[in-house]
Amino acid sequence: MTRIVTRAVPARAAWQLEQQGLHPLLARLYASRGVTDRAELDYELKSLLPPASLTHAADAAQMLADAIEAGAKMLIVGDYDCDGATATAVGMRALKTLGANVDFLVPDRFKFGYGLSVGIVDLAAQQSPDLIITVDNGIASFEGVARAHELGIATLITDHHLPGDGLPEADCIVNPNQPGCDFPSKCIAGVGVMFYVMLALRAELRERGFFAEHPEPNFADLLDLVALGTVADVVKLDRNNRILVSQGLKRMRAGRLQPGVAALFKAAGRDPRKATAMDLGFFVGPRLNAAGRLADMRLGIECLITDDPARALNIAQQMDALNRERREIESDMQEQALLLLEAADVDDASPGIALFDDSWHEGVVGILASRIKERLHRPVFAFAPGEGGIIKGSGRSIPGLHLRDALDLVAKRAPGLLVRFGGHAMAAGATLRAEDFATFRDLFADVAGELLAPADLTRTLETDGGLEGGYISLETARLLENEIWGQGFPAPLFLDEFDVEQQRVLKEKHLKLRLKKGNTRIEAIQFNFSVQPGARTRAAYRLAVNEYMGVETPQLMVEYLEG
Repeated sequence: MTRIVTRAVPARAAWQLEQQGLHPLLARLYASRGVTDRAELDYELKSLLPPASLTHAADAAQMLADAIEAGAKMLIVGDYDCDGATATAVGMRALKTLGANVDFLVPDRFKFGYGLSVGIVDLAAQQSPDLIITVDNGIASFEGVARAHELGIATLITDHHLPGDGLPEADCIVNPNQPGCDFPSKCIAGVGVMFYVMLALRAELRERGFFAEHPEPNFADLLDLVALGTVADVVKLDRNNRILVSQGLKRMRAGRLQPGVAALFKAAGRDPRKATAMDLGFFVGPRLNAAGRLADMRLGIECLITDDPARALNIAQQMDALNRERREIESDMQEQALLLLEAADVDDASPGIALFDDSWHEGVVGILASRIKERLHRPVFAFAPGEGGIIKGSGRSIPGLHLRDALDLVAKRAPGLLVRFGGHAMAAGATLRAEDFATFRDLFADVAGELLAPADLTRTLETDGGLEGGYISLETARLLENEIWGQGFPAPLFLDEFDVEQQRVLKEKHLKLRLKKGNTRIEAIQFNFSVQPGARTRAAYRLAVNEYMGVETPQLMVEYLEG
């Protein structure tokens, strides 16, 4: 069952935005998302929160500036997702530009797992670094940091994940979610944190007179990477993140993008001159992520740091092939998961679901958990076998359940059950012994049942109400597409009743429609449909631009359809 609600539109805020020159439709949409003044939609770089306001960013800058001046060897330890890859690329490009002696290392997820583990530190030590810099990881790496200190290697942690009860004893930690940090943008991605550290480093070097003898770089040229990592990591798009994404998209549309990002657009069949946040989240990001899911994210990082367009395109095409393979694996796993659900008699009454199959692929369990969560509207963990008798799981949650807090409660109730865990409110990871899966499954269901209110278990679809017939046009679709939408600042979703003039099924799973509202006729499509409508239907939809054979037309992307 789906409960449909319409976002409230504060009339005064909508009126004020319109008076300030905003398009009437945008004024309504932004007012319903909490915007009260047009100044909040100023996405110029000058409106970014200053780097100095990020706790310990200045300390990290001094540490890095000292290392550059001393010719010290630095090693960036990244993560194998899109955020980690773009953060690594930002660090590599920025530090190389400043003349630093720097290289990178990214864990093989199948051998080392996530973060700055002892094994990764030992592997890093073979390169004899003076300083290890983590990006998008490290806040829970107690043993790894301790091992680095044993080996005489300094550590700088840059991360955005939630810390546990304590912090590792690193030389410096930059993380907006660490205790005592009052940086307002708590939801900044790992790539955003690294970008801020690089801005602070440039400011420190400027103060030292470094640029009297060296050219001063324009780090705004890295914003295409920052935008890609921010959108792909599905962090909340608060105003600061919207500025980062807007500036990145602006550069993409102007043709000022890294060769690797341009190659990923080409491999995805998308035009960067028309780049949108949706392109980053649904086309470019998944191809980059595929390298870390099925192969080695070093491939993805090499794509982002090369200045050779031909090499970048070659790598992007390899990642496109990996993404197609990932989709096939995911499809097979999803079928198996649904059979498992049926066999386990898991139904809509189960408040939390955990699934495991020894044939599943570790790199795809996160997507699988997301698909099952969307289908059942329940928090879901999916596990795949690792090495040494352990299983590795990835979880996705629904509003109302903070997934990392739920894991913390599981760990407190069953000490020793979780080998390790971490994450965010809506996504988290956990590792446990294979023989403990049944215990985890039952305990996770119990904890989810306690933390979720009954109303949370009903899927709620928030819409922006009806769209006037005159606004169902190509002009409006382009207007909406050029704005910045994403997690926590959702793209417009309208709800209307239509006459159904035509309908047909494409590839046995997509529904193509021709709808009529008043005097307006419009083509519509629903992917992976579950019901076919009668002569009249109510639909929740997004207004989009459809391009075919070089011709653009408006089209409705249906998300909910009544039979």
